[in-house]
Amino acid sequence: MNHFTYQNGELCCEDVRIKDIAAQVGTPFYLYSSATLRRHFTAFESGFAGMAHQTCFAVKACSNIAILNLFAKLGGGADIVSGGELFRALKAGVEPQRIIYSGVGKSRRELAEALQAGILMFNVESPQELDRLNEVAAELKTRARIAFRINPDVDPKTHAYISTGLAKNKFGIPVTEALQEYLRAKTMAHIEIVGVSCHIGSQLTQIEPFIEALRKVKAFIAKLNQEGIQIKYVDMGGGIGIPYDDEQPPHPIDYAAAVRAELAGMDCTLILEPGRVLVGNAGILVTEVQYTKRNSGSEKRFIVVDAAMNDLARPSLYGAFHEILPVRETAAAEKQQADVVGPICESGDFLAKDRLMPEVQAGELLAVMSSGAYGFSMSSTYNSRPRVAEVLVSGSSFEVIRQRECYDDLVRGEAVSGLC
Repeated sequence: MNHFTYQNGELCCEDVRIKDIAAQVGTPFYLYSSATLRRHFTAFESGFAGMAHQTCFAVKACSNIAILNLFAKLGGGADIVSGGELFRALKAGVEPQRIIYSGVGKSRRELAEALQAGILMFNVESPQELDRLNEVAAELKTRARIAFRINPDVDPKTHAYISTGLAKNKFGIPVTEALQEYLRAKTMAHIEIVGVSCHIGSQLTQIEPFIEALRKVKAFIAKLNQEGIQIKYVDMGGGIGIPYDDEQPPHPIDYAAAVRAELAGMDCTLILEPGRVLVGNAGILVTEVQYTKRNSGSEKRFIVVDAAMNDLARPSLYGAFHEILPVRETAAAEKQQADVVGPICESGDFLAKDRLMPEVQAGELLAVMSSGAYGFSMSSTYNSRPRVAEVLVSGSSFEVIRQRECYDDLVRGEAVSGLC
């Protein structure tokens, strides 16, 4: 459930009319509901009540520090994949002991920054990363707490671009090779083994792949125990999907019940990395219609808006579906098929194709729903388009939590070369 509803014919976020925000902030902009963010975090957490666990929000999904701070105040941690995400999490007030570091390409500098911050653990993804981390920890005269991210070769039944648990994916260490790396890590003076990590993909709509992966993790932990390696943390990643269209993902309570049943009797702290499920339906992208057109000799109808693929990449990148609603409510009978497209010079610049849309005119507002996850965080300045503003609503008030970029931001750090 989210807090974007029509009130007296106007789409509102909680108790604020979206058109009033647009009048002050301009378009396009991302808009988040704090009530929805809190509700989703609380609902996810409730399924694991009474169980030793830590919820570490996947920062890559939505990295604004205001949102990270909101989750931190609710007891959340952070799952990071870069030095920049570490900086954001710390800036937002996330406790270092609630930060875990994943990702296949951690640099020496990034490893050092995380060690100096005192994060909970690193999810190591290759033998070479283990060697590098041991070296960096030795230089800093400390020990690095680690889990290996094992790849269980489980099909998550999701889009190929967001599948991460198959043998052909770049992530993690094959479960058949991981024992050898744990035994090697056991001999390293500056490595402390504390966990096992597994993440099979994103936007999963079935519980079975999670449970299949968890069973493989349990069997692997039994092998570690036989080698005298005790595990404190089991990191099962994230990946629960949300309804964008007609998907029926598992409810977090059902997911939690299945995971709890599989982990019964294990003396470990469970780490979870939810991202999309917390923020996806808590945010929208608001855009203004610029033109409507039909090409000669074609029945194709276009609605040209001021948001583009650089603002929301998912439709172009994945063919992802996002519901698009008029901010001013219209009757269903008025809808006709159209493509909703942006100003970028690419045929792939679209937010929707062959979608039933109401008749709209230039100046009217549209809301691209379920854009809170991998929306702004994947945006770019392609075509030299400044990145958009981000706005947070709480009750009857709203606040700009990221200013819209200006043209000067586009060239910051650049210089006309004297070599020319």
